[in-house]
Amino acid sequence: MREDTRALMRGLDVLSGPFPDFDPDTAPDHPAQLFVAWFMNAVDTKVVEPHAMTLSTVTPDGRPEARVLILKSVDAAGWRFAISKASSKGREIAQNPHVALTFHWREVGRQVRISGVACEESAADGSADFLARSRGSREMALLLRQSQVLEEPQQIDRELEAVRRKLAEDPDLVPPEWTSYVVKADKVEFWQADGGRRHTRVLYTRADETAAWSRCRLWP
Repeated sequence: MREDTRALMRGLDVLSGPFPDFDPDTAPDHPAQLFVAWFMNAVDTKVVEPHAMTLSTVTPDGRPEARVLILKSVDAAGWRFAISKASSKGREIAQNPHVALTFHWREVGRQVRISGVACEESAADGSADFLARSRGSREMALLLRQSQVLEEPQQIDRELEAVRRKLAEDPDLVPPEWTSYVVKADKVEFWQADGGRRHTRVLYTRADETAAWSRCRLWP
Protein backbone atom coordinates (compact mmCIF):
# COMPACT_ATOMS: atom_id res chain seq x y z
CA MET A 1 0.00 0.00 0.00
CA ARG A 2 2.82 2.41 0.82
CA GLU A 3 4.39 2.07 -2.62
CA ASP A 4 0.99 2.51 -4.29
CA THR A 5 0.33 5.78 -2.48
CA ARG A 6 3.89 6.97 -3.05
CA ALA A 7 3.56 6.51 -6.81
CA LEU A 8 0.14 8.17 -6.82
CA MET A 9 1.32 11.19 -4.86
CA ARG A 10 4.46 11.59 -6.95
CA GLY A 11 2.32 11.61 -10.08
CA LEU A 12 -0.09 14.34 -9.01
CA ASP A 13 0.25 17.84 -10.47
CA VAL A 14 1.90 20.43 -8.24
CA LEU A 15 1.95 24.21 -8.75
CA SER A 16 0.68 23.98 -12.30
CA GLY A 17 -0.54 27.62 -12.38
CA PRO A 18 -1.00 30.06 -13.95
CA PHE A 19 -0.40 32.32 -10.96
CA PRO A 20 -0.83 36.09 -10.45
CA ASP A 21 2.13 38.45 -10.44
CA PHE A 22 3.55 39.67 -7.17
CA ASP A 23 6.20 42.37 -6.96
CA PRO A 24 7.57 42.53 -3.38
CA ASP A 25 8.82 46.08 -4.00
CA THR A 26 5.20 47.24 -4.15
CA ALA A 27 4.22 45.60 -0.84
CA PRO A 28 2.66 48.04 1.67
CA ASP A 29 4.18 48.84 5.05
CA HIS A 30 1.52 46.95 7.03
CA PRO A 31 0.90 43.21 6.42
CA ALA A 32 -2.85 43.58 6.97
CA GLN A 33 -3.04 45.77 3.87
CA LEU A 34 -1.31 43.16 1.73
CA PHE A 35 -3.45 40.43 3.26
CA VAL A 36 -6.65 42.26 2.32
CA ALA A 37 -5.36 42.78 -1.24
CA TRP A 38 -4.53 39.10 -1.57
CA PHE A 39 -7.83 38.10 0.02
CA MET A 40 -9.83 40.23 -2.40
CA ASN A 41 -7.88 38.71 -5.29
CA ALA A 42 -8.80 35.26 -3.96
CA VAL A 43 -12.46 36.27 -3.82
CA ASP A 44 -12.37 37.76 -7.32
CA THR A 45 -10.74 34.63 -8.77
CA LYS A 46 -13.37 32.36 -7.15
CA VAL A 47 -11.09 30.64 -4.65
CA VAL A 48 -13.31 28.29 -2.65
CA GLU A 49 -13.86 29.52 0.93
CA PRO A 50 -10.99 32.02 0.92
CA HIS A 51 -11.77 32.94 4.54
CA ALA A 52 -11.03 29.39 5.73
CA MET A 53 -7.84 29.17 7.78
CA THR A 54 -5.94 26.67 9.88
CA LEU A 55 -5.70 27.67 13.53
CA SER A 56 -2.75 26.06 15.31
CA THR A 57 -2.50 25.95 19.10
CA VAL A 58 -0.38 24.12 21.68
CA THR A 59 -1.68 21.77 24.36
CA PRO A 60 -0.47 22.03 27.98
CA ASP A 61 1.92 19.12 27.35
CA GLY A 62 3.44 20.84 24.30
CA ARG A 63 1.62 18.98 21.53
CA PRO A 64 0.64 21.07 18.49
CA GLU A 65 -2.99 20.96 17.43
CA ALA A 66 -4.55 22.35 14.24
CA ARG A 67 -8.02 22.71 12.79
CA VAL A 68 -9.78 24.77 10.11
CA LEU A 69 -11.87 27.76 11.15
CA ILE A 70 -13.39 30.78 9.41
CA LEU A 71 -11.79 34.22 9.62
CA LYS A 72 -14.34 36.82 10.71
CA SER A 73 -12.51 40.06 9.94
CA VAL A 74 -9.09 41.67 9.65
CA ASP A 75 -7.82 45.20 10.17
CA ALA A 76 -4.72 46.95 11.48
CA ALA A 77 -5.38 45.50 14.96
CA GLY A 78 -5.26 41.89 13.77
CA TRP A 79 -7.10 38.82 12.50
CA ARG A 80 -10.36 37.82 14.23
CA PHE A 81 -12.13 34.55 14.92
CA ALA A 82 -14.64 33.40 17.55
CA ILE A 83 -14.94 30.12 19.46
CA SER A 84 -16.21 28.70 22.73
CA LYS A 85 -13.76 28.98 25.60
CA ALA A 86 -15.06 25.58 26.68
CA SER A 87 -13.74 23.90 23.51
CA SER A 88 -10.35 22.23 23.41
CA LYS A 89 -8.90 25.08 21.35
CA GLY A 90 -10.38 27.60 23.78
CA ARG A 91 -8.76 25.84 26.71
CA GLU A 92 -5.45 25.65 24.85
CA ILE A 93 -5.51 29.38 24.10
CA ALA A 94 -6.28 30.11 27.76
CA GLN A 95 -3.18 28.13 28.74
CA ASN A 96 -0.95 29.46 25.94
CA PRO A 97 -2.27 32.34 23.80
CA HIS A 98 0.46 32.03 21.17
CA VAL A 99 -1.19 30.78 17.98
CA ALA A 100 -0.59 30.50 14.26
CA LEU A 101 -2.99 31.03 11.36
CA THR A 102 -2.40 29.58 7.90
CA PHE A 103 -4.26 30.49 4.72
CA HIS A 104 -3.80 28.44 1.55
CA TRP A 105 -5.32 29.70 -1.67
CA ARG A 106 -4.39 26.85 -3.99
CA GLU A 107 -6.03 28.27 -7.11
CA VAL A 108 -3.72 31.29 -7.08
CA GLY A 109 -0.68 29.57 -5.55
CA ARG A 110 -0.61 31.67 -2.41
CA GLN A 111 -0.11 31.06 1.28
CA VAL A 112 -0.12 33.44 4.23
CA ARG A 113 1.30 32.39 7.60
CA ILE A 114 0.54 34.49 10.68
CA SER A 115 2.04 34.09 14.16
CA GLY A 116 1.03 36.05 17.22
CA VAL A 117 -1.01 36.18 20.40
CA ALA A 118 -4.76 35.54 20.53
CA CYS A 119 -6.31 38.22 22.73
CA GLU A 120 -9.87 38.10 24.05
CA GLU A 121 -12.15 40.87 22.89
CA SER A 122 -15.12 42.27 24.81
CA ALA A 123 -18.21 40.27 25.73
CA ALA A 124 -20.15 42.54 23.38
CA ASP A 125 -17.89 41.52 20.48
CA GLY A 126 -18.43 37.85 21.30
CA SER A 127 -22.19 38.30 21.52
CA ALA A 128 -22.34 40.17 18.21
CA ASP A 129 -20.43 37.38 16.49
CA PHE A 130 -22.65 34.69 17.98
CA LEU A 131 -25.92 36.37 17.06
CA ALA A 132 -24.70 36.88 13.48
CA ARG A 133 -24.23 33.13 13.04
CA SER A 134 -26.67 30.77 11.38
CA ARG A 135 -29.38 29.12 13.48
CA GLY A 136 -27.71 25.72 13.16
CA SER A 137 -24.34 27.07 14.22
CA ARG A 138 -25.85 28.70 17.33
CA GLU A 139 -27.78 25.56 18.24
CA MET A 140 -24.71 23.36 18.11
CA ALA A 141 -22.61 25.88 20.05
CA LEU A 142 -25.23 26.07 22.81
CA LEU A 143 -24.88 22.33 23.40
CA LEU A 144 -21.42 23.04 24.90
CA ARG A 145 -20.43 19.52 23.86
CA GLN A 146 -17.73 20.12 21.24
CA SER A 147 -14.97 17.47 21.24
CA GLN A 148 -16.65 15.42 23.99
CA VAL A 149 -17.18 11.68 23.45
CA LEU A 150 -20.43 10.96 21.58
CA GLU A 151 -21.96 7.72 22.84
CA GLU A 152 -24.68 7.56 20.17
CA PRO A 153 -25.81 9.93 17.37
CA GLN A 154 -29.31 10.13 18.86
CA GLN A 155 -27.87 12.13 21.75
CA ILE A 156 -27.47 15.10 19.42
CA ASP A 157 -31.15 15.17 18.45
CA ARG A 158 -32.30 14.77 22.06
CA GLU A 159 -30.14 17.59 23.36
CA LEU A 160 -30.90 19.85 20.42
CA GLU A 161 -34.59 19.71 21.36
CA ALA A 162 -33.81 21.35 24.70
CA VAL A 163 -31.59 23.97 23.03
CA ARG A 164 -34.32 24.83 20.53
CA ARG A 165 -36.79 25.36 23.35
CA LYS A 166 -34.34 27.75 25.01
CA LEU A 167 -33.87 29.68 21.77
CA ALA A 168 -37.61 29.87 21.23
CA GLU A 169 -37.93 31.49 24.66
CA ASP A 170 -34.85 33.72 24.21
CA PRO A 171 -33.79 34.24 20.56
CA ASP A 172 -30.87 36.43 21.69
CA LEU A 173 -29.43 33.78 24.00
CA VAL A 174 -25.60 33.77 23.95
CA PRO A 175 -23.49 31.27 25.90
CA PRO A 176 -21.09 33.06 28.25
CA GLU A 177 -18.31 30.85 26.95
CA TRP A 178 -18.54 32.31 23.43
CA THR A 179 -15.52 34.53 22.85
CA SER A 180 -14.16 36.67 20.04
CA TYR A 181 -10.38 36.75 19.67
CA VAL A 182 -8.07 39.05 17.76
CA VAL A 183 -4.68 37.68 16.78
CA LYS A 184 -2.12 40.43 17.28
CA ALA A 185 0.61 39.25 14.98
CA ASP A 186 4.35 39.71 15.30
CA LYS A 187 5.22 37.70 12.18
CA VAL A 188 3.40 37.42 8.84
CA GLU A 189 4.78 35.65 5.78
CA PHE A 190 3.37 35.92 2.26
CA TRP A 191 4.28 33.11 -0.14
CA GLN A 192 3.68 33.30 -3.89
CA ALA A 193 4.20 30.05 -5.77
CA ASP A 194 6.26 29.69 -8.93
CA GLY A 195 6.07 26.63 -11.16
CA GLY A 196 9.87 26.57 -11.41
CA ARG A 197 10.10 26.66 -7.59
CA ARG A 198 11.49 30.22 -7.55
CA HIS A 199 8.81 31.12 -5.03
CA THR A 200 8.51 34.71 -3.84
CA ARG A 201 8.46 35.07 -0.06
CA VAL A 202 8.02 38.27 1.92
CA LEU A 203 8.30 38.28 5.70
CA TYR A 204 6.94 41.02 7.98
CA THR A 205 8.13 41.11 11.61
CA ARG A 206 7.85 43.43 14.59
CA ALA A 207 9.03 43.28 18.20
CA ASP A 208 5.57 43.91 19.69
CA GLU A 209 2.20 45.41 18.77
CA THR A 210 3.40 48.97 19.37
CA ALA A 211 6.47 48.64 17.11
CA ALA A 212 6.68 49.41 13.40
CA TRP A 213 6.75 46.52 10.95
CA SER A 214 9.94 45.61 9.12
CA ARG A 215 9.93 43.70 5.84
CA CYS A 216 12.39 41.45 4.01
CA ARG A 217 12.50 38.83 1.28
CA LEU A 218 13.31 35.19 1.98
CA TRP A 219 14.96 32.57 -0.18
CA PRO A 220 12.43 30.22 -1.82
